[in-house]
Amino acid sequence: MAEFKEVPADAALAVKALNWVDNRFPLSKLYKEHLSEYYAPKNFNFWYFFGSLALLVLVIQIVTGIFLVMHYKPDAALAFASVEYIMRDVPWGWLIRYMHSTGASMFFVVVYLHMYRGLIYGSYRKPRELVWIFGCAIFLVLMAEAFMGYLLPWGQMSYWGAQVIVNLFSAIPFIGPDLALLIRGDFVVGDATLNRFFSFHVIAVPLVLLGLVVAHIIALHEVGSNNPDGVEIKALKDSNGIPLDGIPFHPYYSVHDILGVSVFLMVFSAIIFFAPELGGYFLEYNNFIPADPLTTPLHIAPVWYFTPYYSMLRAVTSQFMYVLVAVVLLGALLGVAKIKMPAPLKMGVLGAAVVAVALMLAIDAKFWGVVVMGGAVIIMFFLPWLDYSEAKSIRYRPSWNVWLYGVFVINFFILGYLGVKPPSPVGELVSQVGTLFYFGFFLLMPWWSRIGKCKPVPTRVTFEAH
Repeated sequence: MAEFKEVPADAALAVKALNWVDNRFPLSKLYKEHLSEYYAPKNFNFWYFFGSLALLVLVIQIVTGIFLVMHYKPDAALAFASVEYIMRDVPWGWLIRYMHSTGASMFFVVVYLHMYRGLIYGSYRKPRELVWIFGCAIFLVLMAEAFMGYLLPWGQMSYWGAQVIVNLFSAIPFIGPDLALLIRGDFVVGDATLNRFFSFHVIAVPLVLLGLVVAHIIALHEVGSNNPDGVEIKALKDSNGIPLDGIPFHPYYSVHDILGVSVFLMVFSAIIFFAPELGGYFLEYNNFIPADPLTTPLHIAPVWYFTPYYSMLRAVTSQFMYVLVAVVLLGALLGVAKIKMPAPLKMGVLGAAVVAVALMLAIDAKFWGVVVMGGAVIIMFFLPWLDYSEAKSIRYRPSWNVWLYGVFVINFFILGYLGVKPPSPVGELVSQVGTLFYFGFFLLMPWWSRIGKCKPVPTRVTFEAH
């Protein structure tokens, strides 16, 4: 058992109370390790606001969710009416509901920006692989949480969106129909589905999400934060073991983040009070109509933050499968030709490619669309092992890398836009090209990240006061 620390008898009451807690719980130790004595690089820029903003939105979602659950009824016959009751009759209910619905979209805004910052500054590189993996897991769980919450208002788009997405699981060979039935809890999306999704949205998934957030922060504070230069500040320390280019997170960055929080809350409040549906992107107009299993909306599309992946799903048609087959074969042949490996392994790679092609031609394109949609998220988990560039940060990579990353972002926006729109021949073709570029960006990274000469990376961070 640890030895209890004592304080002078004439010490202040607050000091005595803190000492009493510290002897039983490491409160001061946690405060020092994660705030006052956690040294972060001194050259953080505005891109580093979004991590703390994601934490802020998580708190907003939990608090508003608790108040919504007090009045919401997870019953197919009462759910839509209970939401209307919250909006019209519960004091300040409209504000709580709009904070929650707007918060869902803003969560993805800050998470996408947070992930993009990690992408351009190489925050997934050694020694932060686990930090990145936990972050990608948070993103995956967040998507599940958002999808399940999207069903709860029980409007037209909630109902039919869930119908479309859940039915996708039936495309999985052998287990698909049974899996779809298990998820729905019935042969169609109905009361059982609503109760299942409500339970997961309110209890199970938030617990997993909170656990992953804690793991993400612990892993980050164990290895230290990255910075725009990609320089490891722990490499140079003073005689006291303090990084020369580091400053305590508190009070410097805890105060610094107030700027990001202030701007975010102004934007957040403006959306809530003036445009909570944001032109139908944050709240679709069809979702203000009660769910009707007998009336299908003219166009069914998920919320904006799912649309890039939905666009990839729709891009996979029977004709597009032949393109994917050619890509698999070409990739296998190039891998065998360019990579030094034993002859048996080369035969194994070619054999695996032939088996993959046979499966791609034998199984319905709908299933491979689901695979592509899921693979678009899963592939990000492997990013730490795909990037072979000498420099972590985009600041010191060849200048054409900036254009490549810019095209990647534009392509992602185009895919998102096409996912909102009804299918069309031109849109289908563009989404197919966009899907190939998205996967090519990651799968060809071991090749293109080696091209060109990187600029010299400084030994210490570059910092300009602002």
